[in-house]
Amino acid sequence: MKKFDTSLYFITDSTGFTEEEFLYRAERALMGGVTILQLREKNKTTREYISLAEKVHELAKKYDVPLIIDDRVDVALAVDAEGVHLGAEDMTIAQARKILGEDKIIGATAKTVPWALDVYGQGADYLGVGAIYPTTTKVKTVLTSVDTLRDICSAVPIPVNAIGGLNKSNIDVLAGIPIAGICAVSAIMKADDPKTAVQELKARAHELALI
Repeated sequence: MKKFDTSLYFITDSTGFTEEEFLYRAERALMGGVTILQLREKNKTTREYISLAEKVHELAKKYDVPLIIDDRVDVALAVDAEGVHLGAEDMTIAQARKILGEDKIIGATAKTVPWALDVYGQGADYLGVGAIYPTTTKVKTVLTSVDTLRDICSAVPIPVNAIGGLNKSNIDVLAGIPIAGICAVSAIMKADDPKTAVQELKARAHELALI
């Protein structure tokens, strides 16, 4: 049985950083206590993505944190990552499961209850639901209400994470919703110190009984 913890789900964004600075920030976040790390690269060639994924995977293994590759099943296979996260325009969950097998973690993005039920039925291990707030990342986002988030949590028995513009100052909007965890990008990547940012975000999430 796969064991993983999505309570503090860190999604990277290398925009504007040298590789050295990016890797430094990723490791600081790992030191801070992220529980799962997703490498998200929209503009790299396949070779560049694989090269960076290998380096990030080495860091993640040092802290015993699973590496999830965004969108790309081929990159996940190439670096033997622990899993992959797929959106509505990517390979289907069922196809990815056929390729990756039962032992890999497969996450899916869901914005509606019917979609959540569909990807759960195909074998998704967890869901990312959002965007709760507008984001500054270069990703197409559609806002999702907290009511929809609550409904999705009730509809499926797998972990559901909130995503989209979340930081320590605004996660109180999630109070009382039975999420499994919080996904954060800019709140960690753009912080003065990613390690401190993770620790503060975790502390606030614990205060609100979110994780």
